[in-house]
Amino acid sequence: MAMIIRQRLSRPARFIVLALLCSLLVGQVSGSLGDRLPDFKSCVSVCIEENCKNGGAILPLHLRLLLWTCPSNCDYVCQHVITDKRVSRDPPMLEPIVQYHGKWPFYRFMGMQEPFSVLFSFFNFLAHQHGLSKMRAAIPSDYPLRKYYILFGNLGLASWTFSMLFHTRDFGITEKLDYFAAGASVCYGLYYTPIRIFRLDQQSSPMKQSVLRLWTITCILLFTAHVAYLTLWRWDYTYNMTANVAAGIVQNLLWSWFSFSRYQKLKKPWVAWPGLIVAWIVMAMSLELLDFPLYWGMIDAHSLWHLGTVGPTVWWYNFLIKDAQQDMTGERLKA
Repeated sequence: MAMIIRQRLSRPARFIVLALLCSLLVGQVSGSLGDRLPDFKSCVSVCIEENCKNGGAILPLHLRLLLWTCPSNCDYVCQHVITDKRVSRDPPMLEPIVQYHGKWPFYRFMGMQEPFSVLFSFFNFLAHQHGLSKMRAAIPSDYPLRKYYILFGNLGLASWTFSMLFHTRDFGITEKLDYFAAGASVCYGLYYTPIRIFRLDQQSSPMKQSVLRLWTITCILLFTAHVAYLTLWRWDYTYNMTANVAAGIVQNLLWSWFSFSRYQKLKKPWVAWPGLIVAWIVMAMSLELLDFPLYWGMIDAHSLWHLGTVGPTVWWYNFLIKDAQQDMTGERLKA
């Protein structure tokens, strides 16, 4: 199963996404309509001038702990001042709620910028943690694929940890950590998928061992080049999403084929799980394609997309355990 691609999509990019998955090519804009509104610019300027000079207003401790400053607080307050003004206008506007800095005007909670994205990222973290615990208990340490599955789980924990940090406070460093961790998870999903499907882990085949070494080196170089390009050359949202989506499509197709072919052979319902999980993920991703303004000022399509990935993660660990147990049973029968 492909690791979840979590980056937020801009509206124009959704049409590109539809074309590749319809084709899933995505971009993110650096500015939004809200940023360019004269009323918003004026509000921020006046707020900073009146509240942030000569030491500035003292913010509550919980905001300061999450690195809110007087200017950033002015930006937050003005987003809601302008949004309330636009929503209450008579006659009503066609689009009263607009995005600022690429995001909807969320109501923060305890200083967290996107509280439900943080909460649902935490649910995903717990799903990986629970899955890892079950896997360690159910799969013997000498099972060849166990080490690959354990690393899959640990990368999942790291990825969702950085997701929580990023959605708590959006800084350059938290954004990069989130994107690179998500990229590492997706790349690793692409790495271990053919290892399981084609059983490249088998020590008895020198040819498979050679292919495994070559595949390992290839994936390491690809991810290193990916990070180097984004870090040293250009921080490119479109390229980053395209790379992640391409890797995700390849592994999803492989798992779907694997699921279908094995079900034809074994006729056991659990064998079809990877294909069903892939279908779930594709349907959940429609939440990214069909973005909509906030519900209750806190829930957007992106946060619901995070919620939609919790179930498939739990299900996926159950499949890995069932698959390993079936594999070990088959090996014992051969012996």
